[in-house]
Amino acid sequence: MPSFAALPGFRDFYPPDFTVRSHIQNAWRETARRYGYEEYDGPPLEPLELYTEKSGDEIVRQLYNFVDKGERAVALRPEMTPTFARMVGARAGGMRKPIRWFSIPQLFRYERTQRGRLREHFQWNVDLVGETDVSADAEVLAVGLDGLRALGLTADDIVARVNDRRLLDALLQQQGLSAVQRMAAYGVIDKLGREKRDESLRRFRMEAGLDEATAQIVLGMVESGDLSALENRHGSEAVSGHIDRLRRYLDTLRDLGLGDFVRFDPTIVRGLAYYTGIVFEIFDRKGELRAICGGGRYDALLSTVSDVDLPACGFGMGDVVLAELLKERKLLPETKARLDYYIVAVSDAERPLQRQLAQVLRGRGRTVSYGFGAAGVGKQFKDADARGAARVVVLGPDEVKQDVAVIKEMATGTELRVNLSRLLKGEEPA
Repeated sequence: MPSFAALPGFRDFYPPDFTVRSHIQNAWRETARRYGYEEYDGPPLEPLELYTEKSGDEIVRQLYNFVDKGERAVALRPEMTPTFARMVGARAGGMRKPIRWFSIPQLFRYERTQRGRLREHFQWNVDLVGETDVSADAEVLAVGLDGLRALGLTADDIVARVNDRRLLDALLQQQGLSAVQRMAAYGVIDKLGREKRDESLRRFRMEAGLDEATAQIVLGMVESGDLSALENRHGSEAVSGHIDRLRRYLDTLRDLGLGDFVRFDPTIVRGLAYYTGIVFEIFDRKGELRAICGGGRYDALLSTVSDVDLPACGFGMGDVVLAELLKERKLLPETKARLDYYIVAVSDAERPLQRQLAQVLRGRGRTVSYGFGAAGVGKQFKDADARGAARVVVLGPDEVKQDVAVIKEMATGTELRVNLSRLLKGEEPA
């Protein structure tokens, strides 16, 4: 017999793994709905051009793409935002603004597998369309942070590092960098902290064409995490306007009770080509893992995939890194199977009653199971324990004749005799 295994970078979700996945996704859904966001989905297969035209070079290099039987160039979705933009663009005229949508798609990228990064993952996408005010940007980040708080994470565990690409662009223009040089500089800035300072200076010179003095100034600017110091040293009318916007953004997050979760970081630029304004990434405080979440404002994307020109902001949060962090913080849910009731039939005569009672309890929303075929009482109790039953209902011939069922609390061993007729009518013991 051939031996088949999951492809590298892909996961099998056994019941305990699926419990973790559901726990994370349930927190995401509940948080998004509390903020008034509606859930949507799109196709996992899209025209290749949607990504080659709209996404960054890194994602395009990682595509799972092929020519289908209709001779169409297609790709498995590596991200959701282009699909979202296409869908909103198709019906934006008839929708109330701002539009608040979220989704939890499975995404596919052919990349090197490592801790926190696979070739497929589920991602929480949250987007807000039709609003330019900075409070919209703040709300989007608040949704992401509250989704993590719902999973038990605190400001001691996570931090959102925020920046504004317009501010960074103004600072770089002030130093005389051309549009081409600025794009090259973004690539260097995006890797700061992951390489030595001397290497970053070398790359500013070689890749962005900066002289030594300008490279030192640019590096000093993006190493500063203090808005006031940045304004005092490099302030101009354009720069100060962007700093004021960022301050209003941070003030709004403080109003939402999230100030302790956020800090300004000029090195956050985001790699995707379509971000145009405030951007952010959420990390674990210890800095041991990859980014948990990334997002920001992308005001030009909708117009590139549709006839609609609307401002937008949003984020994507993957489940792989997040599950790693929850595991480290001991915040994963109990994955052992649990039942409210297991029903034991002492003899074959009680089996019809066993099935009837199971359906009554299930109708009341309880989780119920029992064994199939003939089995001794001891074996049935072992099965109940293995399946995590909280209570075992014993139906014996003598007790049934007396209209009685015996309920055993598995945690304490306490036994309770209850009226069987009332139990069959849906009346449960306290």
